[in-house]
Amino acid sequence: MSMNYRTVFNTRVTPQAQPIPGAGQTANSAGGFAWQVDDWTQLERFLILGSEGGTFYVGEQKLTVDNAQAAVRCLQADGLRVVAQVVDVSQGGKAAKNDPALFVLALASGLGDLETRRAAMAALPAVARTGTHLFHFLEYVEGVRGWGRLLRNGVTDWYNGMDASRLAYQAVKYQQRDGWSHRDALRLAKPVPATPQHDAIFGWIAKGWSEVGGELPADESLRLLWVYEQAKRAASEEQIRGLVREHRLTWEFVPSEWLGSPSVWEELLPNLPLGALLRNLGRLSANGLLVAGAAEVDTVAARLRDRDAIRRARLHPLAVLVAMKTYASGQGVRGSLKWEPVSAISDALDEAFYLAFENVEATGKRTMLALDVSGSMEGPDIAGMPGISPRIASAALALVTMRTEEKVVVTAFTSAGSDGMGSVSRRRHDSGISTLDLSPRQRLDDVVKRISGLPFGGTDCALPMLYALERGLEVDAFVVYTDSETWAGSIHPSQALAQYRERTGIPAKLVVVGMTSNGFSIADPRDPGMLDVVGMSTETPQVISQFIRG
Repeated sequence: MSMNYRTVFNTRVTPQAQPIPGAGQTANSAGGFAWQVDDWTQLERFLILGSEGGTFYVGEQKLTVDNAQAAVRCLQADGLRVVAQVVDVSQGGKAAKNDPALFVLALASGLGDLETRRAAMAALPAVARTGTHLFHFLEYVEGVRGWGRLLRNGVTDWYNGMDASRLAYQAVKYQQRDGWSHRDALRLAKPVPATPQHDAIFGWIAKGWSEVGGELPADESLRLLWVYEQAKRAASEEQIRGLVREHRLTWEFVPSEWLGSPSVWEELLPNLPLGALLRNLGRLSANGLLVAGAAEVDTVAARLRDRDAIRRARLHPLAVLVAMKTYASGQGVRGSLKWEPVSAISDALDEAFYLAFENVEATGKRTMLALDVSGSMEGPDIAGMPGISPRIASAALALVTMRTEEKVVVTAFTSAGSDGMGSVSRRRHDSGISTLDLSPRQRLDDVVKRISGLPFGGTDCALPMLYALERGLEVDAFVVYTDSETWAGSIHPSQALAQYRERTGIPAKLVVVGMTSNGFSIADPRDPGMLDVVGMSTETPQVISQFIRG
């Protein structure tokens, strides 16, 4: 018999375990083939998603090294562009955590050329906005450089660049992290105080209040230090409540022995920043302040539904998602704290999640949302956010689009007939893909629960296009939420999209929403009808909408 060369070399139908001939693909971490994103794209992914926990296929250490090496290559190519990208992601609230931005800024301050190092230190106050951020940066920077003049001047500018009132707040609220303290930073930087008030605050950091004086300071910027010292010495609950009420203290200034008191939290609640409120909802329920029917429940629910307050607090949608999932669970991620969730608070958190996104303009296009529910999507938490797997995050992000668009089909896919371990699946999703009967009016935690219970196996990201073709579905845009570790199909996703376009005559677009910071994509970089999106920031749904609308 003669050989059928087409089965061996085919640019239109290629198994995902082989590269598309001439397309420049590379092996992904699962053994399939996809496109390697360029260093700048990988840097952006790392800044937004980080590498905490690794992925299903790649351990945390290797993933961090791979991303760090991409960052170093970008520094060698254009260090000033790297610094600008760090500032953009950090200040723009595009990342759920600021640690990757601080890490790359530390790399720039130690491995960039002189101009880049200067730019990195000049950007330090913009990226390290709190004492905790500064301590993280100092921990990272010691891995790439010593304490030369540039670093000392940069840290000095961080302290002296704040007005005295803000510096006092930072000194009290963020006293130590990562084995670093303000005293350590001042000892190494040796700053000359910008004002007498700065000098007094530095003195308190180094030696405590007794060296500054025991009476209420006349200078308003130093009163916070005095109030903090009084709180440390408070002998009664009433005394603590009085200090909180009179000086509008936040919870970080209250000694831990008083934080179990509902009456103390009652005083703290009006001035509790929204981010702190999210993190302490479980505590407030556990200590009896937030219980069904209590007036405080209405107060908290109203704050959680305040769109302007959410924007001012720069709440990242992932932070709200973590708070919602944690609160609904009735117990803390760490420790033994337990509570009975209040439905009114759960409802308000659900609404807060959608409010955390920018207003999204409907496209009016026929859209298929395709959720990768393969085994790798159950991998480590996305962006280091506790309890939020890529599978859960993708379901949450899809619901935002469902609330906006009218012509939406939602599917969940894995791989046909396989459990990802080489055996035949006998579960109900033998085709590897099915439509999900979801309603935009469903509460997010209910949908997350349903998605989490779906069977999963290998990854075949071509299935959404093949499914639409087989069922005769008219689709203008496929939005695929995945980690791009596709390997199990007999045709690549880009080829499946080409087939769909050719056979239907619809110039369908593909949006690939990457849920991890690996270096791969199923979107063909040569095709202007395909878009890579990474992360889950406030503008993500709007960017997708704009691309689909053209």
